[in-house]
Amino acid sequence: MASSRRSNKVALRLMMPLVAAAVALTAIASTMPSPAMAQEGILRRWSLRDLFMPRREPRVDPYILDEPRAKPRKLRKKPRKPNAAIGNVARPAEPAIPVVEKLPDARVVLVIGDFLGAGIAEGLTTVFAENAKVRIVDKTSGSSGFVREDYFNWPEQAKILIEQEKPAAVIIMMGSNDRQQMRVGDNREPSMSPAWTREYTARTEKLAKTIADAKVPFLWVGMPAFKSSKMTTDMLAFNDIYRAATETAGSEFVDVWDGFVDESGAFVTSGPDINGQPVRLRSDDGINVTKAGKRKLAFYAEKPLNKLLGIGPQGTETVVPASLPQATPGELNVPVNIDRTVPVSLSDPELDGGTELMGAQTTTAKTEPNSPGEKLVVEGIAPKAPAGRIDDFSWPPKKLPPSAASETTTAIKR
Repeated sequence: MASSRRSNKVALRLMMPLVAAAVALTAIASTMPSPAMAQEGILRRWSLRDLFMPRREPRVDPYILDEPRAKPRKLRKKPRKPNAAIGNVARPAEPAIPVVEKLPDARVVLVIGDFLGAGIAEGLTTVFAENAKVRIVDKTSGSSGFVREDYFNWPEQAKILIEQEKPAAVIIMMGSNDRQQMRVGDNREPSMSPAWTREYTARTEKLAKTIADAKVPFLWVGMPAFKSSKMTTDMLAFNDIYRAATETAGSEFVDVWDGFVDESGAFVTSGPDINGQPVRLRSDDGINVTKAGKRKLAFYAEKPLNKLLGIGPQGTETVVPASLPQATPGELNVPVNIDRTVPVSLSDPELDGGTELMGAQTTTAKTEPNSPGEKLVVEGIAPKAPAGRIDDFSWPPKKLPPSAASETTTAIKR
């Protein structure tokens, strides 16, 4: 038994190198490229990993250099349409407004002010584009105001412009550049200080007086709200100054504030246009106005300007009789002979041509009602109930006579 075991061990020891050599040859043969692969020029790298862990899926071998494959076709996507802006409704483009040639004797409307004044001038140009008898003249200066008189002195320039253009009316809109220091005498006063406010008020009154002395009617258009809350607060104070200066000169102040704020009085970028459609009124900076905003500014000034120019609601001119005196700026034309109607009192007896109020008693009327029906209706007195009826509440109860009792009984006699 011992000798047989020794012989088996010796045989195993002799066979181990042979088995190892066979395994090595098999691994080497499996890693060598086939003739077809050699012809195709595909190389394959070998490592010790292939000796002990042969790959089951050679087609996913990362060490094989495959031939370049054709790139997959890319599907072309249809171009996406840009999303419409929130709050904007797609609507057809507005038709172009024809511009007619102005007549040589067309009345001139002079517009002065800063960049917002230029905006209302553009809007008024659109309003009167088809009216050959009205011409809008824009003489604004975008960076001007009342603070920097060394840069642009509006009271002096307004007088020169009126002499040159000979306008029928003047439109003023400025103030958005005036939130800065102002030189008062030898000092520089900060914005909205008491001294600054007094000087600013004097300069606005000077401009209004200059135009009024030239016998030209004018409209002062107020400032709108702005994106900055501090700037909006200052514009409210400016509008009070402009309104006071305008009323002192006997002219009209046009308030546009409600058209550029929401229900709570806060600034809005978008809002309804002159037709009630939602549009963008202000630019992203919260200061400038868009084309729709300029048209809305002109909408507020259109009606009072038509009144100054004598233009009716349908564009017709209102003829003023030559016999009536011409009103100066700020005055009203009042007819000389006025047929006034006397106020009528509701308690007047002669309201319908009669002499007495309705329901009055005449001399021929009866003084007292006679019939029971008249007493019941007029005086509310019901007639007395006969004895024995259910509504006879007399006490003690009245006795009926025998004859009446026999007539009224309903007993069956047998």
